[in-house]
Amino acid sequence: MRHLRSLALSGVSLLVTACGGAGLEPISDEVTSEPSFEAFRATAYDEPDSDVFTVNGDEAVEGEAGLREYFDTYVRTKGLGTSEEPLTAYCINSVRVKWSTTAARNITYCVSNTFGSLYPQVVSALNAATADWEATANVDFIHLSQYDTSCTASQAGVVFDVRMVSTGGIYAARSFFPNATRATRSLLIDTTAFGTTWQPWTLTGIIRHELGHVLGFRHEFVRYSPVRCYEADYASSCYLTSYDSYSVMNYPQCGGTNTGDLVLSYSDKQGARAYYP
Repeated sequence: MRHLRSLALSGVSLLVTACGGAGLEPISDEVTSEPSFEAFRATAYDEPDSDVFTVNGDEAVEGEAGLREYFDTYVRTKGLGTSEEPLTAYCINSVRVKWSTTAARNITYCVSNTFGSLYPQVVSALNAATADWEATANVDFIHLSQYDTSCTASQAGVVFDVRMVSTGGIYAARSFFPNATRATRSLLIDTTAFGTTWQPWTLTGIIRHELGHVLGFRHEFVRYSPVRCYEADYASSCYLTSYDSYSVMNYPQCGGTNTGDLVLSYSDKQGARAYYP
């Protein structure tokens, strides 16, 4: 169960290990069978006061039906992704899940004023992280501050909301893919993201990674992980570049070589330009 829990929490929301540091525990070589749905469900984080589960560390699915669909599509009978093949986009039956050209130029968001004294830090980190993606891809993130006082998952005036949660360090942050319903289009930042728990990652780096998911990019280690990190590959991925160990969507715990902050690599920029020209 520890293997399953640690690896289900494999995004920027890496599990804090028993020894006190942040780390993703790879599946051991002895683990070869797929988990049952019940075991998989036990690894999912049930977001309080909503019908949303966070799986694989920082990916949101809606309700029990969504959890079952995720399991059947990406976990059941999929095995361990270990193939190295030609950033990685989220696809369904080879159809890319992305924003339309118009929508990509108007990805609006609000930042909840419940961040309190941390609000300026969050706004600044979002400005820096969005600017990095905007500098390389034809996308535009727009902060509509007029909705900050009522910035919730039901705020229809924006594409997504940015809010603070307290998970006890289950994850640093979690986000969503472009095909998510409004109920799951939230970028949630855990209170631990403001301390030293996730160093050397900064708040900006964490958000930079989460915005990669928002744009439709999967974890890079789905294609190749020498330590066999668990996340299914197969028909749910379309390759934009060759495998990139330095990718902002990769992790050192899964064979990545980006041992500092989470920043856009050269290949990330190539892939993002190709996806949003």
